[in-house]
Order: sequence, then C-alpha cells, then structure tokens
Amino acid sequence: MEEKTVKVTVKDIAQSPLKLRLVANVVRGKNAQEAVELLTILNKKGASIVKKAILSGIANARDLHSATPESLTISKISVDEARILKRTRFESRGRVSRIDKRRSHINLELTVK
Repeated sequence: MEEKTVKVTVKDIAQSPLKLRLVANVVRGKNAQEAVELLTILNKKGASIVKKAILSGIANARDLHSATPESLTISKISVDEARILKRTRFESRGRVSRIDKRRSHINLELTVK
C-alpha cells in the first residue's frame, strides 16, 4: 500500500528563515493535532504562520484522503530562503548602508498513518 502524503507550501512570508526555523524545529516529527496545540501556546510571530500551514494541510488531507487530524504526522518541514528585499538607510559621514529584509518559504509534508 502506498503511503498517503499531503504537501503544503506557503510562499513569501515576511519573516527571516532563521526565526521561522526555530518554530519549525519545535513541531518536526510530531502529530498534527499535538503540533497545533503546541503552536497555540508558543510565543513567537512565526508560530501563527506555521500553525495556519498545518491547519491547511489537515484540511487538504480531510478532503483528499478523508483523514483525521489525529492520524496525521508532520514527516517533513523545511524553511527556505525566498527573495530578499533590499532597502537603504542613510548613515553617518554621508554613507549609505543596505538593509536586507529577508523572506521565507515553508515546505510542509504530512503523512497519514
């Protein structure tokens, strides 16, 4: 029997990949229902973004494979770097420095037990 998987990608999130990876590491390998409960408590901006991605995956699994949230596991979650918005700021002595506004992509894969 082939293993059933659901893939979710969330693109162009206005948060740096480093900060989002901290949240992704918390839920990696966990049950989907348990991960949603953990992210509700977690006090980070990225927690709500990752939570929405997992909830989207749960909804997709319910529609495609008629799976319950308890039967889903987060098999893969990765946070990749998206395009960087480059901005400038004036510095002292007439110089200009660059500000990089980093963005992220989330790749999530849920498997049905």
